[in-house]
Formats: sequence, structure tokens, C-alpha cells
Amino acid sequence: MPDQDAGSLSFKLVYYGPAQSGKTTNLLRLHDLLSPELKGEVMTMETKDDRTLFFDLLPLGFRAPSGLLIKLRLFTVPGQVAHDGTRKAVLSRADGIVFVADSDRTQETNNGEAFQSMADNCHRVGLDFEHIPLVVQFNKRDLPGAVPEAEIRERWEAAPWPLHFAVALTGDGVEATFESLLRALYRRHDAELGLARDHGVSEQAFVAGILGRP
Repeated sequence: MPDQDAGSLSFKLVYYGPAQSGKTTNLLRLHDLLSPELKGEVMTMETKDDRTLFFDLLPLGFRAPSGLLIKLRLFTVPGQVAHDGTRKAVLSRADGIVFVADSDRTQETNNGEAFQSMADNCHRVGLDFEHIPLVVQFNKRDLPGAVPEAEIRERWEAAPWPLHFAVALTGDGVEATFESLLRALYRRHDAELGLARDHGVSEQAFVAGILGRP
């Protein structure tokens, strides 16, 4: 459930996936691409191993016609197996998730294990995995060893989650992935939070406000 207090509403979104799949790169490109009313800097917490990110944080937000301040906090989780405790801590109280998979064929096992880890950790921290807004992104489409898109689509056709393809380094597919999550987030919470009814924020206005579109 989003955090709500007088005059503001805050959603927590988490980018989850195996090590080096491009979670941090997604956040960096979003910071470059988006122009909402409110945008903070990307903040990184690191462990002793400077290649292992504890988490990254990108705050975004805009003000609704009612005056309500709508804020999003975007986090990544470390992909390395040794940091499962940190992943659970970052995932706790999440309102939406982007699963970032590595398109390289050699990473298929790591992708599968990371997805199962995400599902398991959702249950462990009390999240409703079957209903939480979730989008799947296959990143690194520019790699010579990338699994063909048609093969991935066939494999995921029975899955209920939106599927996107990206090259996060160039920004290709990054905003589209995030927009899918925003739409799923809005549909999940509109009625209970009265976004349209009480605050004059339609789905399109919610998406436009966060992305910084006119």
C-alpha cells in the first residue's frame, strides 16, 4: 500500500533482476529522459565491493490539481546471490516492480533464478505477487548473443505481465517499460486512493505528470 499522509502520496517502485542486467542503467537513463515537476538526483549506496550496488534511488513527482503531491521512489536491488537479505529489505513495501532480464542466451539460467527469487522474496516480505503491478523487460537487445525476440515472446505468451525489449545504455525501451509500470500502478490503486475521483488525476494525467509530458 502506498505511503499516504497529509498532502502527499508516495509509491515505491523496485527494479529487480540478476547481476549486471542493467537495472542501474535503467534508472540513469530515466533520470536523463524524464522531466517531471520534481526530480531528484540518482543516489547510490555501495558496499565494500565497489561493483556491488546496495541500492540506487531516483525520486520523481508532480502535484495533482487537488494539491496532492504524488511522489515516486525508484530503487534497484543488488543482483549478486550473496545479497539476498538486502534484496528483501529493498523489496519490502514495494508498490510495483520492473524485472530486468539479460537478453544474452548465456544468462537464461540466471534470469530464471532471479525471477524465482523475486517471487519468493515477495511472499517473504508480505507482498501479493499475484496482484502487484509487474513489468518484464529484456535488456541488452544489442548483444550478438541475444535470444531472438520471437523466441522470448513465445516463451512468455502465457504470462500476465507486460513484456518490453530494451537497450538501456542508449535509452531504447527504457521509458516505454516505465510507462507500462505507471499504467499498471494507476489501475491497481486508482479506486482505493481516489486518484480520479478526489484528486482529478486520470491515468493519462498520472503518466504525463511523472514522465514530464505536456
